[in-house]
Amino acid sequence: MTANLLDFDLEGLALFCERLGEKRFRATQLFRWIHQKGAASFGEMTDLAKSLREKLATTAHIKGLDVISRQISADGTIKWLFDVGDGNAVEAVFIPEEDRGTLCVSSQAGCAVGCRFCSTGHQGFSRNLTTGEIIAQLWFAEHFLRHHLGRQDRIITNVVMMGMGEPLQNYNELIPALRIMLDDHGYGLSRRRVTVSTSGVVPMMDRLAQDCPVALAVSLHAPNDALRDNLVPLNRKYPIAELMAACNRYLLHAPRDFITFEYCMLDGVNDQPEHAQQLIALVRQYATGGVWCKFNLIPFNPFPQSGLVRSPQSQVLAFAKILSDAGIVTTVRKTRGDDIDAACGQLAGDVKDRTRVGERITQQRTVMLTPVMSRDRKPEGM
Repeated sequence: MTANLLDFDLEGLALFCERLGEKRFRATQLFRWIHQKGAASFGEMTDLAKSLREKLATTAHIKGLDVISRQISADGTIKWLFDVGDGNAVEAVFIPEEDRGTLCVSSQAGCAVGCRFCSTGHQGFSRNLTTGEIIAQLWFAEHFLRHHLGRQDRIITNVVMMGMGEPLQNYNELIPALRIMLDDHGYGLSRRRVTVSTSGVVPMMDRLAQDCPVALAVSLHAPNDALRDNLVPLNRKYPIAELMAACNRYLLHAPRDFITFEYCMLDGVNDQPEHAQQLIALVRQYATGGVWCKFNLIPFNPFPQSGLVRSPQSQVLAFAKILSDAGIVTTVRKTRGDDIDAACGQLAGDVKDRTRVGERITQQRTVMLTPVMSRDRKPEGM
């Protein structure tokens, strides 16, 4: 079986080249062709020796993900549904803003954490994605967008691992993908512009701090263990005290001097003034000086199975004011892509009915397997 080169970070690709009897610098050339230029065939790599291209043709390939569907929101948000085989699909979302372009990337097909307010968790867990499947979402989106927008400069400036799945429960595949994103020969993103969101897998937070520290967002959603046990089942294994201590340890290595706490606002559940006061006490208990965290209040995106309701905007703003008045940096997330179910917590989409997903994939597959191959060649199927 030939190797998919999307699975390799630069060091992995260098080792692969050495096994072929080639110099390590060939890996840098390959890496640039694949990630910076979007090449999907070795014939395009004109500065590689013909003998190397012939070796690669028999030992390797560059294979992205089939696109099942693409939806574009009225606000410019784009959601792709990607086929990952065996009746499974994952979603990625591009969010354009004036000063940045953010891609929300999935790390698993489904999710095993089962947070009450997240529709992805309600579909169940299928499997971890490979490094190549994680990076293929960025590879495709970046080069599709360059063609779609008629630009050659980089479109995606930020990546958030906030799509389907718990990234830190797929650690071994996540780390090489992060390294590809950060590599100057790949996508050249800064550590501050790549964010891993976790529901609180404490041991893996410590490993991430050592192996590949990027910006960290923690799905908190409750100020005490009793409530968080109900909303985020993982809290029963790693309670708030352990989670907050891990956050402080992470700050010693993080590219930012704060942790972002995500807090989904649920009407009558976690949005009362006493909950805000408990959060203030919690933050102060673990503060080691200065601003060490910020809160991002997230409007809940309802789905029938949850039994939960979105907090009224007035309640969200009142909650934010209590935190802000206490000196805690607090933002209220603006929802994007609501009309295409691309907002936070909604990424389950066409995967909800798992018994029919294989049928849909067969019927709907649009073969946009590869992004723009070069400046002059359009991707197939466009």
